[in-house]
Amino acid sequence: MSVRRIWASVSTLALAAAAVLGVAGPASAADSAAAGGYVALGDSYSSGVGAGSYLPDSGDCRRSTNAYPYLWQAANSPASFDFVACSGATTSSVSSGQLGALRSSTSLVSVTAGGNDVGFADVMQDCVLSSEATCVRSVDNAIAQMNNSLPGRLDSLYDNIRARAPQAQVVVLGYPRFYQLSGRCIAGLTETERAAINNASDVLNGVLAKRSADAGFAFSSVVDEFTGHELCSGDAWLHSVTFPIRNSYHPKAAGQSGGYLPAFRSAV
Repeated sequence: MSVRRIWASVSTLALAAAAVLGVAGPASAADSAAAGGYVALGDSYSSGVGAGSYLPDSGDCRRSTNAYPYLWQAANSPASFDFVACSGATTSSVSSGQLGALRSSTSLVSVTAGGNDVGFADVMQDCVLSSEATCVRSVDNAIAQMNNSLPGRLDSLYDNIRARAPQAQVVVLGYPRFYQLSGRCIAGLTETERAAINNASDVLNGVLAKRSADAGFAFSSVVDEFTGHELCSGDAWLHSVTFPIRNSYHPKAAGQSGGYLPAFRSAV
């Protein structure tokens, strides 16, 4: 028998013995990430506003069992799970109100933050209720904040996360483009307004990617996952203007499970 065949036989027997005896194989990346506990920080895109099925004790934070952090922990059973993301959170309120969940042993952290710092909700209100010129001006003002004041705020937040969870793998997630241009929408915002809003999302994601990389964190975009599922696509994973109004421009349950969850999973 050749040496190669002997080693193949030995390997086969070893695997069979491991299966019979219940010996664990190499830990997966997800297992390693879950070993010291998972903390989900951030704003409404992490809490799951718009996805329904809110946890009764989450109040106005509206943490959903359909949100990607909850789905990930259900599938991976981390050693502990602290779901503290909250609707309306900014970089400063994440720092002041959510980082108490972090410990030196925490092994995995996810975070979405930045959209509320640049007045995302006000921008969308201007675009829905006012003229095209007002909408574009509001978007431009938000982009100016992304380029000027937001980087320092993100640096402060990321420094605080690292100080409290020095060993953790930290995944920063971005925001989707909202509109499929030249799509199926025949009413609502103009194409110019939709393009401006998409461009703002791209700028914001670029800032998040740069600041997270400089902090040594992973950045995971959700743009690819949401492509084909934007507003005006015919199969939107995002709410348009809807009731209750807080759900507007937030991911549906399908956007959390089909968009954010795979993007997060790919970075862990």
